[in-house]
Amino acid sequence: MRPAVCFDTLAYANKLKEAGFESRQAEVQAELLAEIFEERLATKQDVDALKNEMNLKFAELKVEVIKWVVGISAAQAALIISILKFVH
Repeated sequence: MRPAVCFDTLAYANKLKEAGFESRQAEVQAELLAEIFEERLATKQDVDALKNEMNLKFAELKVEVIKWVVGISAAQAALIISILKFVH
């Protein structure tokens, strides 16, 4: 369960009313903004979880790159040794 974002819809709606919005318009806008905050706003925990996931993926990719570099280096060394044996 995601923690709720603290957003005072009543205060927001009242400010809209003071600015000239009709009562129903202000209330609907406040409700919609609260829904957006709850559904789409990333929390610190969301960002931390994403960072951890990215760090794990990065570590996996780093291991794969090292395997490829070592493998290619070994293949190059074997090729050079065979060419040198063939030449001499």
